[in-house]
Amino acid sequence: MTSSAEHTPERPDSPVAPDVADVPARRGRVRARRAAVMAVPATLVAAGLAVLTAEGALGVQFAISGMPFTVTATELKGNGFAQFGGLDEMAEGSPNAGETGGQVLVVTSVIKDATLTKLCQSVDLGGTNLIIRAGEGAKKVRATDLTTDSTQLSGDAAFTNIEIGNDASKLNKAGDLGRGPIGVFSQQSDTVRIANLRQTNYATTAGVFKLPGLKLGFSESGC
Repeated sequence: MTSSAEHTPERPDSPVAPDVADVPARRGRVRARRAAVMAVPATLVAAGLAVLTAEGALGVQFAISGMPFTVTATELKGNGFAQFGGLDEMAEGSPNAGETGGQVLVVTSVIKDATLTKLCQSVDLGGTNLIIRAGEGAKKVRATDLTTDSTQLSGDAAFTNIEIGNDASKLNKAGDLGRGPIGVFSQQSDTVRIANLRQTNYATTAGVFKLPGLKLGFSESGC
């Protein structure tokens, strides 16, 4: 989805950014990932985002746990869509940091108003999966100011009036949350529709999140 954005402007409770002098060492520990939607090598993006984080240009919404979770939906429809790159931070000393240095390169997706059909969210807890399901009946899941931070996203997508290659600081279709830091590659559109959505996320936020028919439980398999 098509977040946090930790890369969106001026979020509250942001952790203090490291000194610029510390950036080269931290940058070397950032796991290189491909963010295909950004259309540039992930290593170059990570380097640029690390500098922006050190300079305080990227706001971090919260310290992520570092445990990825899967989100699927048979259909996502949204009005006001924006997408740009960012860097999520784990809490200092997190056991999930591994060789990443506590940083995860993500693609942040923001949708002003979204509906999802047959939403499933699961997280692997080691031997079992915590699963949340909603919107499987006549009523769909609805969210406003929906933000997701993803490392993988797939589905059959369609956009209206899409703009690709914008400077993230100039985005205007998804409201204030859909505006990223200056100098970061981005895209936006009036509407978005993704069939057979599947995401690997590290963070999700929403102004309002309505989950009709909510079911929570444990399962041997995830979404």
